[in-house]
Amino acid sequence: MSEERETHGGDLAVLAAQAHGINHLFTLSGAHVFPIYDGAVHRDLPIIDVRHEQTAVFAAEATARLTRTPGLAVVTAGPGVTNGVSAVANAFYNGAPLLMLGGRAPAGRWGQGALQEIDHPPLLAPVTKLAATVKKTEEIGNEVFDALALARTPHRGPTFLDIPMDIFFGPATTHPVAAWTPQTRQVNADEVARIADLIKKSSSPLLILGSDVWAGSAEKEALEFAESIQIPVITNGTARGIIPRRNPLLATKARSFAFRSADLILVVGTPLDFRLGYGDFGSAKVIHVSDSPSGIATHATLSASTSGDLSAIFTALTNSLSHQVSSEWRELITQAALKSASKERELLEADLSPIHPARIYGELLPKLADDAVIIGDGGDFVSFAGKFVEPVRPGCWLDPGPFGCLGGGMGGIIAARLARPSAQVVALFGDGALGFSLGDIDSLVRHHLPAVMVVGNNSAWGLEKHPMQSIFGYDVAADLAPQTRYDEVVRALGGAGEIVTESSQIGPALDRAFESGVPYLVNVITDPAIAYPRTTTGI
Repeated sequence: MSEERETHGGDLAVLAAQAHGINHLFTLSGAHVFPIYDGAVHRDLPIIDVRHEQTAVFAAEATARLTRTPGLAVVTAGPGVTNGVSAVANAFYNGAPLLMLGGRAPAGRWGQGALQEIDHPPLLAPVTKLAATVKKTEEIGNEVFDALALARTPHRGPTFLDIPMDIFFGPATTHPVAAWTPQTRQVNADEVARIADLIKKSSSPLLILGSDVWAGSAEKEALEFAESIQIPVITNGTARGIIPRRNPLLATKARSFAFRSADLILVVGTPLDFRLGYGDFGSAKVIHVSDSPSGIATHATLSASTSGDLSAIFTALTNSLSHQVSSEWRELITQAALKSASKERELLEADLSPIHPARIYGELLPKLADDAVIIGDGGDFVSFAGKFVEPVRPGCWLDPGPFGCLGGGMGGIIAARLARPSAQVVALFGDGALGFSLGDIDSLVRHHLPAVMVVGNNSAWGLEKHPMQSIFGYDVAADLAPQTRYDEVVRALGGAGEIVTESSQIGPALDRAFESGVPYLVNVITDPAIAYPRTTTGI
């Protein structure tokens, strides 16, 4: 639309968002935020509306993680904001830059009991880099621009602004907004030299790459560093694929052996949390590299650390080291990985009834294209995915991350299909997790966003059922209705799907899903007695 009209606070918000390269606005309709809808319509910013505010925020988070551009979620006041808090918290712990922009009861009526009146920023402050209220219409543009700039400045994370309804609707004069440009950050040469010296003296070093390597656009430099010194590598999060699955340096399948046997572990772009044993690798020296000083672990014993631009740090390390890691160490890693892969093959090919969840991945893996985006939303079933699926490219893997918030799958599908329109989009759901967002199949259908969805349906909260049995000898509140026909729910909402009860049916069902061109759910009934053999409880 281009006709003459009176501009308002919504226009200022849209212009600021577009200056950050934002291409979609995720929302669930609410009158408090009508002005930004009007601004988006008139300024060609597509609006993607969903069935739950949590999905809107999850879509913004997934957009940020896939595109490295901030996501934008717009929610109405009161319950609109509170419904989005869990997803904001997930983004906080994943270091995903986004802005959740909330409506707010009118400033002129504040304290009188207006509809959905609540002071939002105190609720959001613990899980955002910024939580504030915009006070004047003319400040909306600058406030939104600055909030997005803060969100994407390392260490990245979500921000929150709410705008009182009367302020948002206020008249405003618009001006062009210059595109955001990142600031150059320096590298501490002495700290890098210390790290290089430790690597040089190590006989069995290991490199661990986390999501911030991808988020910081350091994947090329990370691969160059790894290949220049031939260091074995384990990846997690969106860093999966930086070392492609066929690269001999990829040590993921030798993870336990590598952690146990390395004499030095260099961790880059991920926290030393429960996923990495809190940084305790026995006698191995530990080096921690983060994109910001606040990310350096203070609870672990470190031999060295540094923070800053990860691309520059990897380049400096590559230039500082001319030797290669010993072939004997690399061969030990290779043999451990081959041994692990051999054991996995038995599970991937298991022809059991009920179906072993691993067999699903045995059928899925050969069908995945190199550009496939894999989304995991679940507990045990998605843990199997983490074990078996190795992306070819970085930025193609989304899972809940360390906060472990379920329900992000549909938002992930929406973001992936919009960001990668020609790529395969495959979402892997536990049946418990699927219940959080099943209604947003409607959103996929309405917005013409096809995807292949697979649910490992074991009729239980498996991640809780088996541990409770091992602790107490029984379980409670862990069972779901047996063999629920989630595929029929998807069909009722305009998608397609089918149920699978035998291993031989999995492959043909996946083929039909990939060929369908619609949201298609393959509902696989799996063995509830199979628990994922995890090595950490997260405690």
